[in-house]
Amino acid sequence: MAAAAVPVAAAAAAAAAGSEPAGPGEEAGAGPQCPGPARLARLPLARVKALVKADPDVTLASQEAVFVLARATELFVETIAKDAYVYAQQGKRKTLQRKDLDNAIEAIDEFAFLEGTLD
Repeated sequence: MAAAAVPVAAAAAAAAAGSEPAGPGEEAGAGPQCPGPARLARLPLARVKALVKADPDVTLASQEAVFVLARATELFVETIAKDAYVYAQQGKRKTLQRKDLDNAIEAIDEFAFLEGTLD
């Protein structure tokens, strides 16, 4: 019974504080900017697995490997988008354009492997 009381107490404390408690699959500390239960991976894992299996060199892909690839892709897209957004802001825009991505790729060493790929 004590184990069931802890989540209820946590939910009550969170409600009193004005936030939702973190449920299964949610990150603790995800504030009001995350309007629903946050999934661990935002990309559809079935599609990621289909892309992995499209490679003729891959015979098996574990669920963990598919998840790691999906999460790494999300982090990469988030990073390059944030860096490109800086260039959009310099142009007094809120919408990313291809030239913003090109500028981020040229200016940031982490993206050197992408140079010449967006031609």
